[in-house]
Amino acid sequence: MSEVYAARRERLRERCTAGGSAAALVTRPANVRYLAGAAPRGAVLLLGRGEDVLLFGGPPGGEAGEGRPDQALRVQMLPGPGGDPAVAAADVALAQGAESLAVEEHHLTVTRHRALGSVAPRLRLADLGGAVEQLRVIKDEEEISCLRIGAEIADQALGELLESILVGRTERHLALELERRLVDHGADGPAFATSVGTGPNSGRRGHRPTDRRVEEGDFLSVCLGASYRGYRCEIGRTFVIGTSPADWQIELYDLVFAAQRAGREALAPGAAYRDVDRAARQVLDSAGYTEGLPPLTGHGVGLEIDEDPQLAPAAMGKLDACVPVTVEPGVHIPGRGGVRIDDTLVVRPEADGGPELLTITTKELLAL
Repeated sequence: MSEVYAARRERLRERCTAGGSAAALVTRPANVRYLAGAAPRGAVLLLGRGEDVLLFGGPPGGEAGEGRPDQALRVQMLPGPGGDPAVAAADVALAQGAESLAVEEHHLTVTRHRALGSVAPRLRLADLGGAVEQLRVIKDEEEISCLRIGAEIADQALGELLESILVGRTERHLALELERRLVDHGADGPAFATSVGTGPNSGRRGHRPTDRRVEEGDFLSVCLGASYRGYRCEIGRTFVIGTSPADWQIELYDLVFAAQRAGREALAPGAAYRDVDRAARQVLDSAGYTEGLPPLTGHGVGLEIDEDPQLAPAAMGKLDACVPVTVEPGVHIPGRGGVRIDDTLVVRPEADGGPELLTITTKELLAL
């Protein structure tokens, strides 16, 4: 992997050079991890003129999924507590003869940006912008393999839960059990806070589990994800509890399923982000569910659970091959509940079979 990290840093270095900066300071944790192999708490990465340096304030925590720094990197631990690795990195850049330093202004606080300017006034600070995030959009096959394993773990955890008795258990209890099962099956941990919604809470995007208990006839919507070696995926499914679905539940489920299928089928290299969103959204619009729809149909996943691209009505840009995204339309009817169906897929050209579905738990409307 050392060659992979070195190649990533070299691509970023080329962008910095083209922008007039001889050095760059990366502070956003996911970006540090992408370029260095690990991001201990508070770590920053300096792409210097002479060498690249990973700086942090204390020893790595050894937590699951934290990763290991690229062995080709020089690692520098601050000598005492209370120091700022970013300020220390600016001093290193000066010592290497840098006259300018590109920084992630979208991540730095105002206070930290001022500290850099005051401690190293001879350095001209420039904005690195989202250069690293742009590099992260297209994944290599090693990254996709981590996402694939994470999806398998999430599928397995969800499948086991569906085989258990659900009536009478609380949303909160089910969410905690799912997260435990993720870890049992090899995940670093949950990719995000697991969402379980029952009855009138079902189908709500980002619903936080409550003490409401599962009842007969409820819709049960679940959204969970696994983090594996730092890479995060997600899956969402909706079921009916304990009885045959009511007519309105079947109609709503079929509608959301059709929207989700339209979004999945629109995934192709060269497809505009907003066209993917439109493909799913117009299915719901045509059925009269224009109001209250989620702001986007899907988003990229990787070292963060919500990263570029954004599949949204006003999003600009087009998909590339090897970009993992979610497709997650949903409808929530206040007071009744709703449906959400969520998959993680990898954009592939038609010659390679089209989009690769990573989350494979059935999307049939099951009565549990």
